[in-house]
Amino acid sequence: MTETITMGDGTHIAYRLDGPEDAPVLLLSNSLGTNMQMWAPQIVTWSVDFRVLRYDQRGHGASDAPVGAYSLDRLGRDVIELLDALSIQTVDFCGLSLGGMTGQWLGIHASERIRTLVLANTAAYMGPPANWDARINLVRTEGITPLVEASISRWFTPWFQETHAAEIEPITAMLQATDPDGYMGCCAAIRDMDLRKTAHLIPVRTYIIGGALDPATPPQRSVELKEAIVGSSLKMLEAAHLSNVERPTEFAAEVRDFVLA
Repeated sequence: MTETITMGDGTHIAYRLDGPEDAPVLLLSNSLGTNMQMWAPQIVTWSVDFRVLRYDQRGHGASDAPVGAYSLDRLGRDVIELLDALSIQTVDFCGLSLGGMTGQWLGIHASERIRTLVLANTAAYMGPPANWDARINLVRTEGITPLVEASISRWFTPWFQETHAAEIEPITAMLQATDPDGYMGCCAAIRDMDLRKTAHLIPVRTYIIGGALDPATPPQRSVELKEAIVGSSLKMLEAAHLSNVERPTEFAAEVRDFVLA
C-alpha cells in the first residue's frame, strides 16, 4: 500500500514497503519521468531478502510536484526525512539515472545512512546546462508529450522497442503522467548538478551499473564514476538507459549479489 510523508517544506512524498519487516532495507530511487513502479520487474526477487522501500521522487508519481526549480540537495534531504520519519537508520540504496544522482549526494553528504550504494545508468555531471534549459522551456510551452518519443528511443535499444512493447507500455504511461512542474523542477536539479569534484568523497561500498548501449548516460560516464569513487566496481549490461527494465533478471541478480556479498 502506498502511503505519504510530509517533508519539512510541506511537500508530500509517496512511498511503499514490501518484503519481510525484519530484513535489511533496500531503498530504491526512480529516474526522471518515471515513478516507483519502474522497479516492478525486480520487486518479487528483492522482496525475498530485503525490506524494499520505494518512493516517488518529488515531482513524480503520487508525490507532490511543487512549482519551481528543485535542487539535488532538496532531493537528497527528501530521502533523509523519509528515513527519519520511518525510524530507519541505515539502508542499502539503489538509484537509476536521477535516482543515482540522488544516491551520489547521499554518499557524499549522508554516508552514515548508507550501507551499500548502487548507482545505475547515471553520471556525476549531465551538462551543458543550456540543454536542460531548452528542455525546461519545451515542457513549459508544450507539456510532456513532445518528449515521449525521443525519451523512449534513448531509454531502450531499437531491438527492445521492437520486441518488448508490453514492458515499454507502462514506462511510457509513467512519463506521460508525470506532472510538468515536477519534471521541470527535477530537470533544474540535474542542470545545476556537478559532482565531478566531490564524488571521490563517497566512502561507502559502491557498485556502478552502466548500459553499454545507453545514449543518455553513455558508458564513459560510468567509467568516470568508477574512477572517481575509490574501491567501486563497475558492471556494464547490454542495455540502453533503463537497464533494469531491459535486463530485469540480470539487473536484479547483480544488485542482490552485491548488497548481500
